[in-house]
Amino acid sequence: MKKILTLVFVSVLGGALTLSAYKVFLEPEASITTTEPQQEQTTYLPTSFNNTNLLNSASVPNFVNAAEETVHAVVHVKNTAVVSAPTTMQDYFYGRRSQKAQVGTGSGVIINKNGYIITNNHVIAGAKELSITTNDNKIYQATLIGTDPKTDIALLKIDADEDLPYITFGDSDMAKIGEWVLAVGNPFNLTSTVTAGIISAKSRDLSGQNYQSFIQTDAAVNPGNSGGALVNSNGELIGINTAISSQTGSYIGYSFAVPSNIARKVVEDIMEFGIVQNGILGVSGISLNGKSSEELDVNLTEGFYVGAVEAQSGAEQAGIKKGDIITKIDNVRISKFADLTGYLSTKRPDDVVNVMVLRDNSEKAIPVTLSKFEILTTEFLDIQVKNISKDIKEQYQIDHGVLVTKSDNYWLYQKIGLNKGYIITDINDIQINSIDDISILKKKYGNALDKNIEKISIINTRGQKQSFIFR
Repeated sequence: MKKILTLVFVSVLGGALTLSAYKVFLEPEASITTTEPQQEQTTYLPTSFNNTNLLNSASVPNFVNAAEETVHAVVHVKNTAVVSAPTTMQDYFYGRRSQKAQVGTGSGVIINKNGYIITNNHVIAGAKELSITTNDNKIYQATLIGTDPKTDIALLKIDADEDLPYITFGDSDMAKIGEWVLAVGNPFNLTSTVTAGIISAKSRDLSGQNYQSFIQTDAAVNPGNSGGALVNSNGELIGINTAISSQTGSYIGYSFAVPSNIARKVVEDIMEFGIVQNGILGVSGISLNGKSSEELDVNLTEGFYVGAVEAQSGAEQAGIKKGDIITKIDNVRISKFADLTGYLSTKRPDDVVNVMVLRDNSEKAIPVTLSKFEILTTEFLDIQVKNISKDIKEQYQIDHGVLVTKSDNYWLYQKIGLNKGYIITDINDIQINSIDDISILKKKYGNALDKNIEKISIINTRGQKQSFIFR
């Protein structure tokens, strides 16, 4: 009993001592202040904590409606072409050429109830027979109405006993980067395939020659999708799927479509004129960026710098000058040459466009009547020439001549070392002022013109004058 009492007493005493020590040494008193080292203040970035309800139907595009409105208007295109086959011993013996049928497939888009179908030129190239299969498995023979290899667009026609479902053209200029789109087509012969993505970029040029202006998307597109529809969330046609960027031949994240405004203009021209009517501004130059702006000593890093103005073009007649920077056309922003060519591809000769240029640090709006794209192809010497601009005349200090834009003449290439870019000033000591003088010579000598050429005088790209004797 005494031991128990002793343990209790010791426990109580130990607790009392521990509590006293805590009060004295550890618990701070209210009257005592301490100085702490100043803590570095945390910098917070602006952040929005507003929740976006992704399930709200108003914020999510309705892919179901868009797909239902378009899938029945996208068709399967079958191209049967005749190509050369490997030559056999029998072919050598009988002196014949072996041929075989080659079948290619792609997609197409019905664009009106009467059976007009838009597709890619490369889908129907070399076709001996064209077959169309609709989404309800009906098969039609198609007629080729016309093509435009430059934009890779072709127009077909089928005859049906009933009105066909079709897709309405949208305005591709109004399409925005980040906007949802659907690609509808027949990849790998899998009919009625729909994939979704967003617009990744606009005015993409895959050629590197500033000729093209594609819409880039990340919607999955594979072989067989070519010629199919790129539609927005409203089911409107904003592009014709044309190409993919791939080292394997299959989709790896990038696909490209001809903008609908360009495609529509091409098919309208084919319907009305039989050929595509190209309106040109008549300028050449360079897209501005950090490097080119520094070389040209200009402050802007976006826009198109006019390096030369074509002779007798709409740009020259309107007063556009070398050194102008084109920033807009009809309120369409121009940051590079592909923007310029893409927009002009929707226009025809004699259309008037409002060109905004920066000149002497001030903006100037210049209305320009687009001219017709014309290059005279000379039959002699396999040369193409065109008139030279005032800028070129000033550059080389000449008052006459025509510019060679293409030459397949091997003899001249060996002599001059160039197949284009040089200026022909005289033929047989006759001054050549324009392509009209070439026409006069052609009319005078006819088919014997090449036999009557004795001397050609030129100015090469270094500004040096040279003459070449043909006899």
